Amino acid sequence: MTEGQRFGINGFTLKWIAIISMLIDHTGAVLFPQYIQLRIVGRLAFPIFCFLLAEGAAHTGNIRRYETRLLVFACLSEVPFDLVFWGGLTLEHQNVFFTLFLGVLVIEQFQGHKEKWYGITAFLLACLLAEYMGTDYGAKGVLFILCFYLLGQYMVVKHAVFASANYLLAKGGVQVYAGLAVLPMLLYNGRRGPRMKYFFYIFYPAHLLILYFIKYFKLVQ
Repeated sequence: MTEGQRFGINGFTLKWIAIISMLIDHTGAVLFPQYIQLRIVGRLAFPIFCFLLAEGAAHTGNIRRYETRLLVFACLSEVPFDLVFWGGLTLEHQNVFFTLFLGVLVIEQFQGHKEKWYGITAFLLACLLAEYMGTDYGAKGVLFILCFYLLGQYMVVKHAVFASANYLLAKGGVQVYAGLAVLPMLLYNGRRGPRMKYFFYIFYPAHLLILYFIKYFKLVQ
């Protein structure tokens, strides 16, 4: 074990940082939109999830099973997502699991074919589909996932690329703060830590439903 592995943070801790950040973000968006600080904290979540997703896709023994799990929970999460953020069912916006699913599909093409044009074609199609479907973060989300995967072990480089790309694509506003996610990600020691295989998958639609009922029944003024 290297010194970095001994004193850094593992994937379990990093995932909890992302989960808590996401909860703060969605609580702010749904219940306290007047507090922009909550949305700023929430910008940490998506980049960390993209990073962990790329790590998981690179090391999983069955990427098809990984994709299936993402797609199943994307479908299960869509109704809570629509209700809490759009006030009813809609086909114009899709939850973040669809973005993550498309990202892993692209990674699979880079893994399964020596010819890079397979992966490049898959990436372009996934970006178009993400934009057409209106998935959370759209083509930019697919791009971030692929960047994290392709840069592999070049930890400092991959996070520098992410921070730069985020700044260029954020177009100002609160999204620019997503670049701060490089701080906890740079502390990642490469170790998975305790497993929480299905916790996030269940937590995502569950916390959206809870926020919807709090908002619907006006439990918070």
